[in-house]
Amino acid sequence: MTDAAINDTRKAELLSTEVEHIDITKFDSRPLIDAMGKMSFTSRDLARATRIYNEMLGDKDCTVFLVIAGSTSAAGCMDLYAELVRNNMVDGIVATGATIVDMDFFEGLGHKHYQALEIPDDDTLRSLYIDRIYDTYIDEEDLQNVDHTIFEIAETLAPKAYSSRAFIREMGKYLVEHGKKENSLVKLAYEHDVPIFCPAFTDSSAGFGLVKHQVDAMKAGKPYLTIDSIADFRELTEIKIAAGTTGLLMIGGGVPKNFIQDTVVCAEILGHEDVAVHKYAVQITVADVRDGACSSSTLQEAASWGKVNTGIEQMVFAEAGSVMPLLASDAYHRGLWKDREKRRWAKLFG
Repeated sequence: MTDAAINDTRKAELLSTEVEHIDITKFDSRPLIDAMGKMSFTSRDLARATRIYNEMLGDKDCTVFLVIAGSTSAAGCMDLYAELVRNNMVDGIVATGATIVDMDFFEGLGHKHYQALEIPDDDTLRSLYIDRIYDTYIDEEDLQNVDHTIFEIAETLAPKAYSSRAFIREMGKYLVEHGKKENSLVKLAYEHDVPIFCPAFTDSSAGFGLVKHQVDAMKAGKPYLTIDSIADFRELTEIKIAAGTTGLLMIGGGVPKNFIQDTVVCAEILGHEDVAVHKYAVQITVADVRDGACSSSTLQEAASWGKVNTGIEQMVFAEAGSVMPLLASDAYHRGLWKDREKRRWAKLFG
Protein backbone atom coordinates (compact mmCIF):
# COMPACT_ATOMS: atom_id res chain seq x y z
CA MET A 1 0.00 0.00 0.00
CA THR A 2 1.39 3.44 -0.92
CA ASP A 3 1.97 6.17 1.65
CA ALA A 4 -0.87 8.15 0.06
CA ALA A 5 -3.27 5.22 0.40
CA ILE A 6 -2.21 4.68 4.02
CA ASN A 7 -2.82 8.35 4.76
CA ASP A 8 -6.22 8.24 3.06
CA THR A 9 -7.19 5.21 5.12
CA ARG A 10 -6.00 6.81 8.36
CA LYS A 11 -7.88 10.02 7.57
CA ALA A 12 -11.06 8.09 6.84
CA GLU A 13 -10.72 6.29 10.18
CA LEU A 14 -10.43 9.56 12.08
CA LEU A 15 -13.30 11.18 10.16
CA SER A 16 -15.70 8.27 10.57
CA THR A 17 -18.13 9.47 13.27
CA GLU A 18 -20.20 12.56 12.50
CA VAL A 19 -21.29 14.99 15.20
CA GLU A 20 -25.07 14.68 15.52
CA HIS A 21 -26.70 18.02 16.31
CA ILE A 22 -29.26 17.91 19.09
CA ASP A 23 -32.96 18.33 18.23
CA ILE A 24 -34.74 20.37 20.92
CA THR A 25 -38.15 19.44 19.50
CA LYS A 26 -37.64 15.73 20.32
CA PHE A 27 -37.46 16.06 24.11
CA ASP A 28 -39.24 18.21 26.69
CA SER A 29 -36.95 19.68 29.34
CA ARG A 30 -39.65 21.62 31.19
CA PRO A 31 -39.94 19.15 34.11
CA LEU A 32 -36.15 19.15 34.51
CA ILE A 33 -35.88 22.94 34.42
CA ASP A 34 -38.74 23.22 36.93
CA ALA A 35 -36.95 20.79 39.25
CA MET A 36 -33.62 22.59 38.85
CA GLY A 37 -35.33 25.81 39.89
CA LYS A 38 -35.83 24.24 43.34
CA MET A 39 -32.13 23.41 43.64
CA SER A 40 -29.12 25.68 44.17
CA PHE A 41 -25.89 26.76 42.47
CA THR A 42 -25.74 26.54 38.66
CA SER A 43 -28.96 24.52 38.46
CA ARG A 44 -30.99 27.35 39.93
CA ASP A 45 -29.13 29.90 37.81
CA LEU A 46 -30.02 27.97 34.65
CA ALA A 47 -33.68 27.72 35.67
CA ARG A 48 -33.82 31.48 36.27
CA ALA A 49 -32.06 32.17 32.97
CA THR A 50 -34.63 29.99 31.22
CA ARG A 51 -37.47 31.90 32.89
CA ILE A 52 -35.93 35.17 31.71
CA TYR A 53 -35.67 33.90 28.14
CA ASN A 54 -39.32 32.88 28.30
CA GLU A 55 -40.15 36.37 29.59
CA MET A 56 -38.45 37.80 26.50
CA LEU A 57 -40.57 35.59 24.27
CA GLY A 58 -43.73 36.48 26.18
CA ASP A 59 -43.08 40.24 26.05
CA LYS A 60 -44.92 41.37 22.92
CA ASP A 61 -42.68 44.45 22.64
CA CYS A 62 -39.36 42.63 23.00
CA THR A 63 -36.85 42.05 20.20
CA VAL A 64 -34.62 39.09 21.07
CA PHE A 65 -30.97 38.94 20.03
CA LEU A 66 -29.09 35.64 19.94
CA VAL A 67 -25.40 36.32 20.61
CA ILE A 68 -22.92 33.49 19.97
CA ALA A 69 -19.20 33.14 20.60
CA GLY A 70 -17.26 29.91 20.96
CA SER A 71 -17.62 26.55 19.24
CA THR A 72 -21.02 25.24 20.36
CA SER A 73 -22.23 25.13 16.74
CA ALA A 74 -19.49 22.67 15.82
CA ALA A 75 -20.09 20.70 19.00
CA GLY A 76 -23.75 19.83 18.37
CA CYS A 77 -25.88 22.97 18.90
CA MET A 78 -26.14 23.99 15.25
CA ASP A 79 -29.67 22.68 14.70
CA LEU A 80 -30.69 24.17 18.05
CA TYR A 81 -29.83 27.68 16.84
CA ALA A 82 -31.52 27.03 13.51
CA GLU A 83 -34.68 25.95 15.34
CA LEU A 84 -34.76 29.25 17.23
CA VAL A 85 -34.83 31.11 13.92
CA ARG A 86 -37.33 28.76 12.30
CA ASN A 87 -39.79 29.20 15.18
CA ASN A 88 -39.48 32.99 15.57
CA MET A 89 -37.65 32.71 18.89
CA VAL A 90 -34.92 35.20 17.94
CA ASP A 91 -35.09 38.38 15.85
CA GLY A 92 -31.43 39.18 15.25
CA ILE A 93 -28.07 37.42 15.60
CA VAL A 94 -24.61 38.67 16.52
CA ALA A 95 -21.89 36.05 16.28
CA THR A 96 -18.28 35.29 15.50
CA GLY A 97 -17.22 34.66 11.93
CA ALA A 98 -16.24 31.14 12.93
CA THR A 99 -19.77 30.36 14.13
CA ILE A 100 -21.44 31.67 11.00
CA VAL A 101 -18.92 30.81 8.27
CA ASP A 102 -16.60 28.01 9.44
CA MET A 103 -19.36 26.06 11.15
CA ASP A 104 -22.87 26.84 9.88
CA PHE A 105 -22.17 27.89 6.28
CA PHE A 106 -19.63 25.04 6.19
CA GLU A 107 -22.36 22.47 6.95
CA GLY A 108 -24.81 24.31 4.71
CA LEU A 109 -22.50 23.42 1.82
CA GLY A 110 -22.77 19.75 2.78
CA HIS A 111 -19.66 19.32 4.93
CA LYS A 112 -19.59 17.72 8.38
CA HIS A 113 -18.03 17.96 11.81
CA TYR A 114 -16.67 14.74 13.31
CA GLN A 115 -16.22 13.40 16.81
CA ALA A 116 -12.57 12.91 17.72
CA LEU A 117 -12.76 9.47 19.29
CA GLU A 118 -8.98 9.47 19.48
CA ILE A 119 -6.59 12.40 19.33
CA PRO A 120 -3.18 11.54 17.88
CA ASP A 121 -0.30 13.99 17.79
CA ASP A 122 -1.52 17.28 16.29
CA ASP A 123 1.38 17.24 13.82
CA THR A 124 -0.09 13.98 12.54
CA LEU A 125 -3.47 15.66 12.15
CA ARG A 126 -1.81 18.45 10.22
CA SER A 127 -0.18 15.95 7.86
CA LEU A 128 -3.63 14.48 7.19
CA TYR A 129 -5.25 17.90 6.66
CA ILE A 130 -7.50 17.49 9.70
CA ASP A 131 -8.25 20.55 11.87
CA ARG A 132 -9.13 20.02 15.54
CA ILE A 133 -11.56 21.93 17.77
CA TYR A 134 -11.03 20.31 21.18
CA ASP A 135 -12.51 16.83 20.58
CA THR A 136 -14.07 17.70 17.21
CA TYR A 137 -12.52 17.34 13.75
CA ILE A 138 -12.95 19.25 10.47
CA ASP A 139 -11.56 18.21 7.11
CA GLU A 140 -9.27 21.08 6.05
CA GLU A 141 -10.00 20.37 2.40
CA ASP A 142 -13.71 20.93 3.08
CA LEU A 143 -12.88 24.19 4.86
CA GLN A 144 -10.89 25.32 1.83
CA ASN A 145 -14.04 24.74 -0.21
CA VAL A 146 -15.74 27.30 2.05
CA ASP A 147 -12.91 29.77 1.38
CA HIS A 148 -13.38 29.32 -2.35
CA THR A 149 -17.18 29.57 -2.16
CA ILE A 150 -16.91 32.90 -0.32
CA PHE A 151 -14.56 34.04 -3.09
CA GLU A 152 -17.09 32.96 -5.73
CA ILE A 153 -19.90 34.88 -3.98
CA ALA A 154 -17.72 37.99 -3.76
CA GLU A 155 -16.92 37.76 -7.46
CA THR A 156 -20.63 37.98 -8.33
CA LEU A 157 -21.33 41.13 -6.28
CA ALA A 158 -20.97 44.79 -7.13
CA PRO A 159 -17.57 46.14 -5.98
CA LYS A 160 -18.65 48.34 -3.08
CA ALA A 161 -18.71 48.35 0.71
CA TYR A 162 -20.96 45.79 2.44
CA SER A 163 -21.78 45.36 6.10
CA SER A 164 -21.23 41.81 7.32
CA ARG A 165 -25.03 41.58 7.53
CA ALA A 166 -25.40 42.40 3.83
CA PHE A 167 -22.73 39.90 2.78
CA ILE A 168 -24.08 37.13 5.03
CA ARG A 169 -27.49 37.71 3.47
CA GLU A 170 -25.87 36.93 0.10
CA MET A 171 -24.47 33.75 1.66
CA GLY A 172 -27.98 32.78 2.73
CA LYS A 173 -29.27 33.44 -0.77
CA TYR A 174 -26.48 31.22 -2.13
CA LEU A 175 -27.53 28.38 0.19
CA VAL A 176 -31.15 28.66 -0.92
CA GLU A 177 -29.96 28.02 -4.46
CA HIS A 178 -27.00 25.67 -3.90
CA GLY A 179 -27.08 24.48 -0.28
CA LYS A 180 -27.09 20.86 0.85
CA LYS A 181 -28.69 21.29 4.30
CA GLU A 182 -32.16 22.51 5.16
CA ASN A 183 -31.36 23.29 8.79
CA SER A 184 -28.76 26.01 8.22
CA LEU A 185 -28.83 29.11 10.42
CA VAL A 186 -27.53 31.28 7.57
CA LYS A 187 -30.14 29.94 5.14
CA LEU A 188 -33.06 30.18 7.57
CA ALA A 189 -32.07 33.69 8.65
CA TYR A 190 -32.18 34.75 4.99
CA GLU A 191 -35.60 33.18 4.52
CA HIS A 192 -37.04 34.70 7.73
CA ASP A 193 -35.41 38.14 7.37
CA VAL A 194 -33.41 37.70 10.57
CA PRO A 195 -30.23 39.82 10.23
CA ILE A 196 -26.89 38.27 11.19
CA PHE A 197 -23.96 40.47 12.19
CA CYS A 198 -20.34 39.34 12.55
CA PRO A 199 -18.30 42.26 13.90
CA ALA A 200 -15.06 40.32 13.24
CA PHE A 201 -16.28 38.75 10.01
CA THR A 202 -12.90 38.31 8.31
CA ASP A 203 -11.58 36.33 11.30
CA SER A 204 -12.92 33.21 9.58
CA SER A 205 -12.93 31.41 6.24
CA ALA A 206 -14.64 34.49 4.86
CA GLY A 207 -11.39 36.36 5.37
CA PHE A 208 -9.40 34.01 3.13
CA GLY A 209 -11.95 34.13 0.33
CA LEU A 210 -12.29 37.91 0.51
CA VAL A 211 -8.53 38.46 0.55
CA LYS A 212 -8.22 36.37 -2.61
CA HIS A 213 -11.04 38.39 -4.18
CA GLN A 214 -9.28 41.64 -3.31
CA VAL A 215 -5.79 40.54 -4.40
CA ASP A 216 -7.02 39.15 -7.72
CA ALA A 217 -8.94 42.36 -8.41
CA MET A 218 -5.93 44.51 -7.55
CA LYS A 219 -3.71 42.51 -9.88
CA ALA A 220 -6.26 42.95 -12.66
CA GLY A 221 -6.66 46.65 -11.93
CA LYS A 222 -10.33 46.19 -11.08
CA PRO A 223 -12.43 47.49 -8.16
CA TYR A 224 -13.31 45.09 -5.34
CA LEU A 225 -15.80 44.81 -2.51
CA THR A 226 -14.94 45.53 1.12
CA ILE A 227 -16.55 44.76 4.46
CA ASP A 228 -17.62 47.90 6.33
CA SER A 229 -17.42 47.27 10.09
CA ILE A 230 -18.71 50.78 10.81
CA ALA A 231 -21.85 49.97 8.83
CA ASP A 232 -22.26 46.89 11.04
CA PHE A 233 -22.30 49.06 14.15
CA ARG A 234 -24.61 51.63 12.58
CA GLU A 235 -27.10 49.06 11.30
CA LEU A 236 -27.23 47.15 14.56
CA THR A 237 -27.75 50.41 16.43
CA GLU A 238 -30.56 51.33 14.02
CA ILE A 239 -32.30 48.08 14.94
CA LYS A 240 -31.88 48.83 18.65
CA ILE A 241 -33.37 52.31 18.20
CA ALA A 242 -36.31 50.98 16.18
CA ALA A 243 -36.90 47.99 18.45
CA GLY A 244 -37.15 49.76 21.79
CA THR A 245 -37.43 46.86 24.23
CA THR A 246 -34.68 44.28 23.73
CA GLY A 247 -33.43 41.06 25.31
CA LEU A 248 -30.10 39.28 24.94
CA LEU A 249 -29.50 35.52 24.95
CA MET A 250 -25.71 35.29 24.97
CA ILE A 251 -23.62 32.17 24.57
CA GLY A 252 -20.01 32.93 25.40
CA GLY A 253 -18.80 36.51 25.32
CA GLY A 254 -16.02 38.33 23.54
CA VAL A 255 -16.62 40.73 20.67
CA PRO A 256 -20.27 39.73 19.92
CA LYS A 257 -21.26 40.36 23.56
CA ASN A 258 -19.70 43.80 23.73
CA PHE A 259 -20.89 44.73 20.23
CA ILE A 260 -24.58 44.19 20.95
CA GLN A 261 -24.36 45.85 24.38
CA ASP A 262 -22.66 48.92 22.92
CA THR A 263 -25.66 49.72 20.72
CA VAL A 264 -27.28 51.46 23.69
CA VAL A 265 -24.34 53.83 24.10
CA CYS A 266 -24.09 54.38 20.34
CA ALA A 267 -27.77 55.29 20.15
CA GLU A 268 -27.27 57.90 22.88
CA ILE A 269 -24.30 59.38 20.99
CA LEU A 270 -26.55 59.66 17.93
CA GLY A 271 -28.97 61.79 19.95
CA HIS A 272 -31.42 59.10 21.08
CA GLU A 273 -31.02 59.81 24.78
CA ASP A 274 -34.33 58.09 25.53
CA VAL A 275 -33.12 54.73 24.19
CA ALA A 276 -33.72 51.97 26.72
CA VAL A 277 -30.98 49.73 28.08
CA HIS A 278 -31.36 46.06 27.18
CA LYS A 279 -34.25 45.04 29.42
CA TYR A 280 -33.43 41.33 29.61
CA ALA A 281 -30.04 39.62 29.52
CA VAL A 282 -28.80 36.06 29.93
CA GLN A 283 -25.19 34.99 29.49
CA ILE A 284 -23.87 31.43 29.55
CA THR A 285 -20.10 31.29 29.90
CA VAL A 286 -17.20 29.39 31.45
CA ALA A 287 -14.98 32.49 31.51
CA ASP A 288 -13.52 33.21 34.93
CA VAL A 289 -14.46 36.59 36.40
CA ARG A 290 -10.89 36.92 37.67
CA ASP A 291 -9.29 37.11 34.20
CA GLY A 292 -10.28 40.71 33.48
CA ALA A 293 -11.70 39.97 30.04
CA CYS A 294 -14.96 41.03 28.43
CA SER A 295 -16.18 37.43 28.22
CA SER A 296 -16.20 37.10 31.99
CA SER A 297 -17.42 40.57 32.94
CA THR A 298 -20.78 40.21 34.64
CA LEU A 299 -24.04 41.65 33.40
CA GLN A 300 -24.19 43.64 36.63
CA GLU A 301 -20.93 45.30 35.53
CA ALA A 302 -22.51 46.10 32.14
CA ALA A 303 -25.22 48.02 34.02
CA SER A 304 -22.57 50.49 35.20
CA TRP A 305 -21.94 51.33 31.54
CA GLY A 306 -25.64 51.96 30.92
CA LYS A 307 -26.09 48.88 28.73
CA VAL A 308 -28.15 46.33 30.66
CA ASN A 309 -30.99 46.38 33.18
CA THR A 310 -29.79 45.07 36.55
CA GLY A 311 -33.20 43.68 37.45
CA ILE A 312 -33.77 41.03 34.80
CA GLU A 313 -30.40 39.42 34.12
CA GLN A 314 -28.72 36.11 34.87
CA MET A 315 -25.18 34.79 34.51
CA VAL A 316 -24.88 31.01 34.10
CA PHE A 317 -21.36 29.70 34.58
CA ALA A 318 -21.50 26.47 32.60
CA GLU A 319 -20.31 24.98 29.32
CA ALA A 320 -23.03 26.17 26.94
CA GLY A 321 -23.29 22.93 24.97
CA SER A 322 -24.45 21.15 28.14
CA VAL A 323 -27.12 23.66 29.20
CA MET A 324 -28.38 25.40 26.04
CA PRO A 325 -30.33 22.29 24.92
CA LEU A 326 -32.21 22.38 28.24
CA LEU A 327 -32.96 26.11 28.05
CA ALA A 328 -34.00 26.01 24.39
CA SER A 329 -36.13 22.86 24.74
CA ASP A 330 -37.98 24.37 27.69
CA ALA A 331 -38.71 27.56 25.73
CA TYR A 332 -39.73 25.63 22.63
CA HIS A 333 -42.20 23.43 24.53
CA ARG A 334 -43.66 26.28 26.60
CA GLY A 335 -44.65 27.73 23.25
CA LEU A 336 -44.65 31.45 23.95
CA TRP A 337 -43.08 31.91 20.51
CA LYS A 338 -46.34 30.86 18.86
CA ASP A 339 -47.96 34.23 19.61
CA ARG A 340 -44.94 36.41 18.75
CA GLU A 341 -45.05 38.93 15.95
CA LYS A 342 -42.31 38.45 13.33
CA ARG A 343 -39.98 41.43 13.38
CA ARG A 344 -38.14 40.81 10.07
CA TRP A 345 -35.51 43.43 10.91
CA ALA A 346 -33.54 42.63 7.77
CA LYS A 347 -36.22 44.51 5.81
CA LEU A 348 -35.10 47.68 7.59
CA PHE A 349 -32.23 47.81 5.11
CA GLY A 350 -34.15 47.11 1.91
